[in-house]
Amino acid sequence: MSENNSKMKAGFIGLGHMRVVGDRQGNAESMRTVLVSLGAGLGVALAKVGAALITGSTAMAVEAAHSFADTGNDLSLFIAQHRSSRPPDDQHPLGYGREAYFWALIAALGVFLAGVVFSLREGIDQLIHPSVTTSFAVAYVVLVLSAVFDLVSLRQSAGQMSRRARSYNREFLEESRVTSEPSLRAVFVEDVMSIAGDATAFAALVLNQLTGSSIPQGVAAVLIALVMIRISVRLIQRSHDFLVGAWSGAAGGPHGHDVAGVTQPFRPDEEKTIRAFLLGYPGVTSIRELVLTFLGPGQIWIVARVDIDEGLSGAQVEALVYGIESRMKHHENIYRVDIVPIGGAQASPQSTTSQGPAA
Repeated sequence: MSENNSKMKAGFIGLGHMRVVGDRQGNAESMRTVLVSLGAGLGVALAKVGAALITGSTAMAVEAAHSFADTGNDLSLFIAQHRSSRPPDDQHPLGYGREAYFWALIAALGVFLAGVVFSLREGIDQLIHPSVTTSFAVAYVVLVLSAVFDLVSLRQSAGQMSRRARSYNREFLEESRVTSEPSLRAVFVEDVMSIAGDATAFAALVLNQLTGSSIPQGVAAVLIALVMIRISVRLIQRSHDFLVGAWSGAAGGPHGHDVAGVTQPFRPDEEKTIRAFLLGYPGVTSIRELVLTFLGPGQIWIVARVDIDEGLSGAQVEALVYGIESRMKHHENIYRVDIVPIGGAQASPQSTTSQGPAA
């Protein structure tokens, strides 16, 4: 094996003891991020409801609905974190990792759209039938406090995102777009959006107080709804991509983008590294098919159909399959590997299927 291939092979070795620990640490940090967001969001939502009742402000009512939508979203993400961390069993041999994407999809589709409907209705009604807002000081104080709580949550989610970006040698924004952690993505996006919503509502109230017209509040409500639509569609698409096993690494587009705009947290050069490792393994002559998909957050499933040397015996084929699978599974994010040899002596069915370690 050449020196370059030996270095590539070494990339799959020596991380076996880190893999399960890393997954547990990642799950624990994502759960902490969700709980921080849930606590902050619930407190903010209740404060905004009180302010909306006192002031009669449409912008505050819309922001209250937005915060309750975020709280419902966080509850769904909490369920996602809990259910997706269960180990494989007889009924689910591939594990429960994709439950995270299912519940993230439910959160984006149901809770976010509920907030959108309320915001649009209130905004349009305010534009058609302007109302009177009083006690502006109360609204200002609540929005400032809300922004503080949202910043606390953003610090947690952005900190986790930044650590993941450094770990995978990506830029921060690239990691936020392609991360396989749906809970982290959703919380980070809702934190940024909540702060933007607070600022928009604050500006609308200031304009209302200066001009005496509540039209700015109606415009702000519609703008918030439109942004929520865009964000929810984006989150729905990302969860859909992971649920159906979309894979674009072979497309060769920049930052993992293919012509359809699908992204996955794998770059084309990372797939090339896997191919180089397989082709550099003694006894492998070519690759018929290589499939990489995600079984859950940070859980990559690799299926490879490889041509092997015709002169290998059955025992040598079994050793080849075992060697490739065991070395590749040492990588911290490779959850399961299935190597299917073609040509030469065939290995037994037991040797060509790897169950992989539990999540």
